[in-house]
Amino acid sequence: MSYKDKLDKKNLPQHVAIIMDGNGRWAKGIGKLRIFGHQNGVSAVREAMEGCVEIGVKYLTLYAFSSENWKRPKLEVQALMELLVNTLAKETQTFMANGIRLNTIGSISDLPKNCQEKLRESMELTKNNNACVLTLALSYGSRTEIVEATKSIVRQVVEGKLNITDINEKTISDNLFTSDLPDPDLMIRTSGELRISNYLLYQMAYTEFCFLEKMWPEFKREDLFEAIYHYQQRERRFGKTSEQL
Repeated sequence: MSYKDKLDKKNLPQHVAIIMDGNGRWAKGIGKLRIFGHQNGVSAVREAMEGCVEIGVKYLTLYAFSSENWKRPKLEVQALMELLVNTLAKETQTFMANGIRLNTIGSISDLPKNCQEKLRESMELTKNNNACVLTLALSYGSRTEIVEATKSIVRQVVEGKLNITDINEKTISDNLFTSDLPDPDLMIRTSGELRISNYLLYQMAYTEFCFLEKMWPEFKREDLFEAIYHYQQRERRFGKTSEQL
């Protein structure tokens, strides 16, 4: 029996965030160049997207390229940018067929111009889709995001648009890159690494974590369903006791 059949459709995570890790190590393990792993990781992205739509998860956020990833070898970064453009062009049909709206977070202005243009094209084309919001975290780092949110709030105070005594948790959330997204309910990381790598630090205060041993190119929608099944077995108390729930 598939884990999909075991899921409680009334207790699905609204938002799943994924750290797509292990592309390079998977490729090296079979004697290929790292970019071969990134290329094969595209099919796993499709599995995650279509799996979310299939069961009704409304938000999927993928850590596609961190702000620290710019430190990687120049040829690998260039190949990743080219892969992003080519993938967006090829996957447009998948977005439309599944009702997926494309969204981005991060320092998008750091990306090459052709990447920015292709992202804008895809977001414009899919803007009316409402089955699932796919957010790509690109040139993204959560500490930078928090710094930028802080600057934005300070500007509002200086300009007299915000009283310092009115600043609260919602103020911070409203000034993050993810202001139009709910906080993640479930975070999945592949490759066996047990860290969150500067990803959605503020947003994941009460997120449930799932760490998988398999590398990202090996990820299938059944892995998504299994992670959600185990998520549903957990008791999310948000500071309360079990008796209060």
